[in-house]
Amino acid sequence: MSLSVSGRHAGLVLTVVGMVAGVFALAPIPQGSAAHLMVDGRPFFGIPNGFDVLSNVPFAAVGLLGLATTFGTHASRSSPFSDRWERWPYAVLFASVALVAVGSSYYHLAPDNARLVWDRLPMSIAFVALLAALLAERISVPLSRRLFVPLLVAGAASVPYWYWTEIRNAGDLRPYILVQFGSLVVIVLLLVLYPARHRGTRYLVAGLGAYAIAKGFELSDGPIFAFGGIASGHTLKHLAAAAGVACLVVMLRVRTRPAGVRPAVQPGSAASRRRGTEPPERSRPLSSSPV
Repeated sequence: MSLSVSGRHAGLVLTVVGMVAGVFALAPIPQGSAAHLMVDGRPFFGIPNGFDVLSNVPFAAVGLLGLATTFGTHASRSSPFSDRWERWPYAVLFASVALVAVGSSYYHLAPDNARLVWDRLPMSIAFVALLAALLAERISVPLSRRLFVPLLVAGAASVPYWYWTEIRNAGDLRPYILVQFGSLVVIVLLLVLYPARHRGTRYLVAGLGAYAIAKGFELSDGPIFAFGGIASGHTLKHLAAAAGVACLVVMLRVRTRPAGVRPAVQPGSAASRRRGTEPPERSRPLSSSPV
């Protein structure tokens, strides 16, 4: 039996409250001492840690493509948004992804905690921006508008808070963990509990799957590099995560094709005959017959 709307809302709120309470019931979580030790330190054309640095380039590409899709207009395409305000969470999302290319490259040139701030900051903003986008699409645009700025502030603040605790020798990753993984949990619940108002959900699911694969690559950095010494798990993590964002771009582009509109077919083609749009033979003028 399907849940009522109030039941869905209650389940979502209870999950969020439970996650927040559960995370902060834990002791502070410091940054691991080996966090900056990536296995592939090979320079590439003089660039330190070259492959981990250059594998960030796709983030810039998909981020800029996403911004073009978000704000682009074309006479033959419809808007991917049912409300004009819905574009802003996606704009922040794709702009943040483009900035990940800068921040992550800067970090990987010489990994340390200070540089990691600029890697994590745009990522945390991207997570909460996607959450705000899904809140607008699955529950309510007014609700998303009210929560948009608080979510962005909470996401952004989690990173400097972590760094502040690290320099005080009391590192605490709990807010950042809540922003990253808590946002993903809520996004999955939104997909499960609430119906879609737009097409292309399968691309969003594919994007989430790509991100899960990226995390797997990250955790298998050394073993993957040991298998042939071509690319490390961390390098592949960047590529898989960028592919996940590309899925979101495709999702928006799919929405710009009006539902139910098929490509035009030429009279006399096999497709025209299958669709029943070809006029009967007897109705054609004699002059159209081939000589």
